[in-house]
Amino acid sequence: MRIIVVADTHARTANLKKLCLKQRDADVFIHLGDGIDDIDRIREQYTNCSFITIRGNVDFGSKEPKEKLLVLEEKRIFMTHGHKYGVKTSYDALLNKAKEQSADILLFGHTHAAFYTYADGVYILNPGSLELPQRDAPRFGIIDIIDGSITAYLAEL
Repeated sequence: MRIIVVADTHARTANLKKLCLKQRDADVFIHLGDGIDDIDRIREQYTNCSFITIRGNVDFGSKEPKEKLLVLEEKRIFMTHGHKYGVKTSYDALLNKAKEQSADILLFGHTHAAFYTYADGVYILNPGSLELPQRDAPRFGIIDIIDGSITAYLAEL
């Protein structure tokens, strides 16, 4: 299974469209908030993409939850935008929440800065911003789950 992870598109869809074309074989696209309306704008045009979304701090009026626990390929994925956990200063509270959920993978956004590590048995990934990156080029996350093994990394658009 291939999972593509994006965040913080903020009402811009150009790079999101490029990514949907580039990653046609992905099983699911996850958007971690601040621009989930962007998914609604492209959903009908990119029917090859299956989307899972959560709401961020600027997704006003959205009925999507602020966080979700997914189980895909028997792996537990805790996802949140991150603003409620103070991720701009520390990942500790968020990692503790993921461990409470027995998560194998922790996904968050909000900082616009791409980040990836493996800590305390949890894969931690922030894809940065696909449209408004804080540093470097637009990035997204890729997670492959094959035969129970997880491979996660960041990629440039």
